[in-house]
Amino acid sequence: MSAIGAVSCSCLRPGVWLLKPGMQMSSFGLHTAARCAAKDYYEVLVLGGGAGGIAMSARMKRKVGAANVAVVEPSKTHYYQPLWTLVGGGAKQLAASARPMGSVMPKGVEWIKSQVTALDPDKNCVWLENDIKVSYKYLIIALGISLHYEKIKGLPEGFNHPKIGSNYSAQTVEKTWKALQDFKEGNAIFTFPNTPVKCAGAPQKIMYLSDAYLRKTGKRSKANIMFNTSLGVIFGVKKYADALHEVIKERSLAVNYKRNLIEVRADKQEAVFENLDKPGVTEVHQYEMLHVTPPMGPPAVLINSPVSDESGWVDIDKETLQHKKYPNVFGIGDCTNLPTSKTAAAVAAQSGVLDKTISLVMKNELPVKKYDGYTSCPLVTGYNKVILAEFDYNAQPLETFPIDQSKERATMYHMKADMMPLLYWNALLKGYWGGPAPVRKLMHLGLK
Repeated sequence: MSAIGAVSCSCLRPGVWLLKPGMQMSSFGLHTAARCAAKDYYEVLVLGGGAGGIAMSARMKRKVGAANVAVVEPSKTHYYQPLWTLVGGGAKQLAASARPMGSVMPKGVEWIKSQVTALDPDKNCVWLENDIKVSYKYLIIALGISLHYEKIKGLPEGFNHPKIGSNYSAQTVEKTWKALQDFKEGNAIFTFPNTPVKCAGAPQKIMYLSDAYLRKTGKRSKANIMFNTSLGVIFGVKKYADALHEVIKERSLAVNYKRNLIEVRADKQEAVFENLDKPGVTEVHQYEMLHVTPPMGPPAVLINSPVSDESGWVDIDKETLQHKKYPNVFGIGDCTNLPTSKTAAAVAAQSGVLDKTISLVMKNELPVKKYDGYTSCPLVTGYNKVILAEFDYNAQPLETFPIDQSKERATMYHMKADMMPLLYWNALLKGYWGGPAPVRKLMHLGLK
């Protein structure tokens, strides 16, 4: 999944209390201001403490010095969200995905424990809670993507009931595993919303894991497993879609296209879907287990912002990651309008390109390094199986290994479950990993 916000940002933001007009000069306001920002200007200001924000702050620290870099992030916990697929399937513990934000923040970099309320790129500044202004020379926007459970009628309050979960939130991912364990007989329904999402493969990964678990526990014959997706395809890259169709056929999974979840009646265990081919026509399905992938969108502060496009995503050049209008503003990860999947692997590849882009901009030179849209989605199809999908802007495979990656492999599962978390915590977040492209190029040259 920064991907990673995945997932470039922690998807769970604490509630924000904004002081009412006229209260900013109170002693409380002054105390908060002193606590939120050590100073009012930084050479590099990073918005967001997810994968993209932490990786870039580590890189910028080496470039301009820790004292000249600040990260604005209100969350106390940093999550490695790609692990949540396995948490929801009972293969990993939630605690393994979490670390204190302070432990991943680069040493010496200023952590501003606040939330951005407005961006003013024309004046090279941002506004934080309690009317605090922070100026910058260079701005990196890594604010991630926002979850909108509330856009589904009956949610989020429906999560107070059993048999419903979601792998997209730290509060609900363990409920997925509980619902799977408690399954007796009936429909197990998995959804995909009618919006951009982070880690577009995750909504179906939990379906495959659930199928495997129900087979393992002897309950599969009592289950009707259903994937209701708002999309018209199972996956956007044909090579991997063909492989997934074989998995779906072999395991007798039902896939219903152009079906968008619009309501959950958790007290009755009913899920209501709109048929997108027939607007206004709905279908009601009884469920014994329901996994919800929420609608998602850009963070509220980016909607109608000068740095964003009409849809609210940060408007950057897809090759250099430099803002199209403001040359000292850059974007990375899920909050941008880059036409590729929003994953932690994409953030890794983007971080290497952005590092080189900013280096040249700081020297008043034109960026030359080009991001090809590389992203990766390890499609977990069982407790020991993964199809490793890697592709570019053109939805063409861009694979790292000299093997057919559309095949289910145990080695790729262990890479997903065991190696990638180590790489994330110890390389990406420390600004030392820019994705697998160099390895891939060497392999394509026949080098070892």
